[in-house]
Order: sequence, then C-alpha cells, then structure tokens
Amino acid sequence: MTLSKKALLRIGLPKGSLQDSTVDLFERAGYHLQISDRSYFPAIDDPELQAVMFRAQEMSRYVEDGVVDIGITGHDWVIENGSDVHEVCELTYSKATRQPVKWVLAVPEESPHQKASDLANGIIATELVATTRRFFEKAGVKVKKIEFSWGATEVKARLVDGIVDVTETGSSLRANKLRVIDTILTSTTRLIANREAWKDPAKRNKIEDLALLLRGAIAAREKVGLKMNVPKAKLEAILKLLPAEKSPTVNPLADGDWVAVEVIVDEHVERELVPRLNRAGATGIISYGLKKVIS
Repeated sequence: MTLSKKALLRIGLPKGSLQDSTVDLFERAGYHLQISDRSYFPAIDDPELQAVMFRAQEMSRYVEDGVVDIGITGHDWVIENGSDVHEVCELTYSKATRQPVKWVLAVPEESPHQKASDLANGIIATELVATTRRFFEKAGVKVKKIEFSWGATEVKARLVDGIVDVTETGSSLRANKLRVIDTILTSTTRLIANREAWKDPAKRNKIEDLALLLRGAIAAREKVGLKMNVPKAKLEAILKLLPAEKSPTVNPLADGDWVAVEVIVDEHVERELVPRLNRAGATGIISYGLKKVIS
C-alpha cells in the first residue's frame, strides 16, 4: 500500500465496530471526516493529515512498519501482535460503552468446567490466539489446541471445549447462554505511534496536538456547562453547592445586585444539582453540552 508523502502525518483509523464512534470522536475534537462506502481513504479537513482505514486487528502492524505514522486501535491487538510501537495515550471510548472491554474465557452454562485448569487437553476457539496461548502457558495448563475463530465465536462454544471472546456488556454471552470462568485481558482503545515518527519533532508536535483534542472531546462527553443568574445576597450559598475542585466564573450583571455564574460539572450530578441551585435562589439556569474539555 502506498500513501502520499505530502501530508505531515499519516493516520490509521479503525474500520469496523469502532468506525462510527471514531468518526463521532473526531467530529467532537474539531475534525470533519468524510468516508465513502467504497474507499479506504477518508477525506479529513486538515491538510497536515492523511487518513486510511484498517481493521483494528492489524493496525499496530502497519504503525510499527511505518505504513502510517499513528493509528487508533485496542491495546489488546497491540499485545496480540507483539507490536513495537509508542503508546501516545489512552482513548477511553468504544463501540457500546466507555468502559474497557474484556477478553474472557467462557463455556456453556451447562458445562462442568469451572476454571481454566479444567480445560486441560481441550480445544479453545478465539480470535486472540497468541494472547490466549500465553495465558494458558502462564497458568501451566496444556491445552490440545487453540484454533483461530473467523467470527461468531459464541456459536462455537458448544462445538469446542471453551472460547475466548471479547465483551463490553456481557449481553451477547448471556444471550448465548455462556458462562465466564476467567478473564484473559482487559483492554481500552489507544492512540499509538511509529517510533521513528515519534522522534520527528514536527510529527510529534502534531501527534501531541491531536491527542490533546481527542482526550478533550472524550472528557467533554461526561460533563455539561451550567450558566445561571444569582442575587449577590445568595451568591455564597450558591457557591457552596457547586463542585469544589474548580472555581466557577462569576461576572457582574447590569443590575448591580446580581451576578452571572458559570461552571462545568459532571453530567451525572446535574439533575440533582439544578433543582438545588434553583431552590437556593439561582434563576435563568441554562445547561449546555460541551465539545471539548481541556484540563
């Protein structure tokens, strides 16, 4: 595969289950991506970036080999491929939730197996072959075979002795009446860089700028901004209700007896905080979403 050398930075984006959430993340970070169904080269509105799409499973190999300078993939695939890359930062987002994914050892609910050692001399099906092999070797368990699964691994649980599959919520395992007996690996999405690209000052600056914006977009997903008008006489009581870790912005209004207060809070506390602020005297309360929060 040949990519243009004109762009400062060549970035690999994950195609498949992470694709939609990655596009949304870049939009929040301020980058507009246009992806054609028939093209693996998305257009991006930054002349210093050139994007190409790979499956997350192979991303770390292309980054290590310098086909692309940076890429987004799961930590699990970096480990599975044994890739020598620089990990720039963790990007805590995924296709269904913001929680880490887990690769788990699972068996049918009716299986007599209760722990990994019970699968000695058994056959295990998984996409994560190398990591699964290392897990059993470390546990001192000799299995008969660890075979590569080309998908629909849950279905194969009743054809082999056990499977190692990835899960975010566990819903697919429960739907297929499978029981987890061990966890092989916990993984989150990472921004990784080719080691030579990381040594290049211009590329490194661009990578660090991109990482900052992507992390800011992720942080903003869990926060909201609050604006309100507060009588000066009740300002002290209002400030005591607001989160203590960051000082709110307080500005005078045309009416000298009032001030405007603005603060960023965690989204999960907003629904309880707003009624309390209103009862304490705040009016004109506005809640708004955020695109980026840079700490």
